[in-house]
Amino acid sequence: MWAFIKKEFLYIFRDYRTMIILFGMPLAQIILFGFAITNDINNAHIAILDNSKDVVTREITRKLLSSHYFILDRYLKTDKEIKPAFQKGEIKEVVVFQKDFAQKIKTEGIAHVQLILDASDPNTANILNSYTEGIINTYVLHKLAGEGGIPLKVNIQSTMLYNKELKSVFMFVPGIITVILMLVSAMMTSITIVREKELGTMEALLVSPVKPNIIILGKVVPYVVLSFVNLAIILLLSQFVFGMPIRGSVLLLLAESLLFLIMSLSLGILISTVSKTQQQAMMLSMFALMLPTILLSGFIFPIENMPVVLQLLSDIMPGKWFIIIIKNIMLKGLGITYFWKETLIIFFMTLLLVVMSIKKFKIRLE
Repeated sequence: MWAFIKKEFLYIFRDYRTMIILFGMPLAQIILFGFAITNDINNAHIAILDNSKDVVTREITRKLLSSHYFILDRYLKTDKEIKPAFQKGEIKEVVVFQKDFAQKIKTEGIAHVQLILDASDPNTANILNSYTEGIINTYVLHKLAGEGGIPLKVNIQSTMLYNKELKSVFMFVPGIITVILMLVSAMMTSITIVREKELGTMEALLVSPVKPNIIILGKVVPYVVLSFVNLAIILLLSQFVFGMPIRGSVLLLLAESLLFLIMSLSLGILISTVSKTQQQAMMLSMFALMLPTILLSGFIFPIENMPVVLQLLSDIMPGKWFIIIIKNIMLKGLGITYFWKETLIIFFMTLLLVVMSIKKFKIRLE
């Protein structure tokens, strides 16, 4: 009995893949789930349009910025600057103070503030709206006193851009598209190639007149087609069942999806080169692709709230950049001039993965 126990321990300690699964994966999951899963909002970038520039509006602005919820991205001068700021994706909220704010409070007992929020992520928009309203109302309640028995009040009007009804489907559909395209392309590709190696049929294919590149291409093309079918089904369901619009170019959306598919396929081939069995390929795909894509891509949980280390780690997640592209096309109706940087990032990731997967695959076949 002891001999078998000793043998099993030695086998586990000598197999670095098993050690990673036993100790590396749980540690990574604890860190990811502990720090990434939070609905709190911290350091959200906002803009201020102060049409009054009086003591009261400056004090309210200071109260907003002194909290850990907001970071001032810029002061706006006119209403015309609001839309371009949201289109560039640089801010989450604009706080607009009406003209003669302090004077209105003093003479009429009421003044108006408009909150304009990017509701492409409805959860974040709701939370930011609540935080802003709470800080302003608290300031009015404790710092301002009514004169002549007139109660003071700040009327706060909220405007939600890109998702007026705050439908959660507007947030989930881009993430679902990303997860499905990556899993179907990368995970299934890695499994099918490893299956050929595991069954010993890959060598039989390689000694045939067909070139290795043609063999690999023939095995991955069906998954490109299936992924496009999945994409079409999701888009049709989201538009006709859930009412999610596609405000931008459908052709541009398909082209960006194709680029993301090629990247995912290259990643799948790379996973297949370091996996000996289908089970290992499945484990690597699930833990290295699915969980990070869901947790670190901004799909559900805001990246700005995560520790700096996880924010840097999210930058190497292709899903993060693809979700930004999808939201810009589907929800904001923007062209590639607004997300060319994200497209270039995915392109260079694709190029790197293609080179690595081809090089690694050739090494394995020799």
